[in-house]
Amino acid sequence: MGIVILGAGGRLGQLLRPIFPGPATWMARTDVDVLNAEALKQTLAGADAVICLAGVTNGSAQPMDMNTKLATAVLDAAQAVGAGHVILFSSAAVYGNTPGPLREDGRAAPVSPYGHAKLAMEGMAAMHAHPNTTMRLGNVAGADAILGGWKPGFALDTLPDGTTPRRSYIGPNSLARVLFDMTTGKDLPKLVNVAAPGTVQMGALLDSAGLPWQSRPATDGTIAAVELNTALLEQITDFDPRDSTAQGIVADWQTALKAQ
Repeated sequence: MGIVILGAGGRLGQLLRPIFPGPATWMARTDVDVLNAEALKQTLAGADAVICLAGVTNGSAQPMDMNTKLATAVLDAAQAVGAGHVILFSSAAVYGNTPGPLREDGRAAPVSPYGHAKLAMEGMAAMHAHPNTTMRLGNVAGADAILGGWKPGFALDTLPDGTTPRRSYIGPNSLARVLFDMTTGKDLPKLVNVAAPGTVQMGALLDSAGLPWQSRPATDGTIAAVELNTALLEQITDFDPRDSTAQGIVADWQTALKAQ
């Protein structure tokens, strides 16, 4: 049956579906209710790998603990029908304000309800008997608050040295390639950071995209850098140096937009 991808109707699913580098069965909520155990088992029967994009994000009307419920339902169904490896999505938010570079075996100290919910989901997945890998995802260009959330009058914190905050980022095409590589990989880790190596300035992303922004002074709450250590991921997927640059990330995003 190949790859089954759940959560196709979400923002990330809509971004990734047109550019996914291999055949897959994409399932939205209208196709299968993840919390309907029998329907989900029928969907996953014969799957060689399962990618679960379904989840609750900030601003959702659903409770945050739904992240664990959805992931549990997918793992239980996959185990029941003998489906292949399951890939779940967590977030760099589990690290909170911990200084980086952030390693998977390092300290997780979430500060937001979303981060706490994703860490709880990770704990469940770590104990589940069915083979699975949880991805701690950094910022995805186009599904983020900078490029994807830009609007006229957009403002960015500016640090005392004149730079803007740096974050770990990945372009949609790069992420699609990572996911495809993980579905065919062997001996996958239980937990892996997902981003292009290094960090990129938020202001540089907007400049590369030709999106104007206003500068505002950084505050005590401004986090200067959030960097994921990607050594584990780089054993699974090859990255080009351009994948880590503002110009390359923006070009990747713009290519994905054209494929919509």
